[in-house]
Amino acid sequence: MGTLTDKVALVTGAAGNLGRAVTKRLAAEGARLVLVDQQIERLRALVDEIGGGAIGETADLSRPEAVEALIGRLEAAVGQVDAVVHTVGGFTYGKPVHEESLETLQNMYMLNVVPIYVFCGRIARHMVERGTKGRIAIVLARAAYQGAANTAAYTATKAAAQRLMESMSLELRDHGINVNGVAPSIIDTPPNRASMPDADFSRWVTPDSLADAIAFLVSDAARDLHGVTLDVFGRA
Repeated sequence: MGTLTDKVALVTGAAGNLGRAVTKRLAAEGARLVLVDQQIERLRALVDEIGGGAIGETADLSRPEAVEALIGRLEAAVGQVDAVVHTVGGFTYGKPVHEESLETLQNMYMLNVVPIYVFCGRIARHMVERGTKGRIAIVLARAAYQGAANTAAYTATKAAAQRLMESMSLELRDHGINVNGVAPSIIDTPPNRASMPDADFSRWVTPDSLADAIAFLVSDAARDLHGVTLDVFGRA
């Protein structure tokens, strides 16, 4: 415990099921937290729950101008950011590629790829310009490894997300910034249970288990890891 004492950690998607687990785990490690989410009421409630000087922010992470404004506010409020956890992403079932609309691919691209390119890219530039030696952890998915029928847009964009993470790791490692990822299988959340009521939930990965893996990646214990994806599959 206390591996992030005196560090500022930023979590995107903080008000979501996984984001909340990550937020609480990093708070337990002593981090001062910046929580970013577009669900304003849930975000405010989380900030109040966490306390300890946590800051809540909202921004469209796919828009460069919105991200630049966010970074400007953070510069004034907390100075440097030492650790970043990006949990934002999305999933949708679809149709076979030959029957699917372009809109499905575009929507998945805007959720799973663009925020990494825009937000993670610009927060990394902020870290480089300040000379910050820090950590970036990106939530990926097992779906990145192989295509699947009727989910081509999802699997393709998750593969693109993994390639972005790996590329950034090579670009940033000589600046003292570690970039790594975690790839869960099915996460045990209320929406996933509702969509798959007959599944064996005990085989799924819990948000708390993922939060443990992420806490490791943003700690000094992961100082020699660059471009690694931790597979957190449980028994699914």
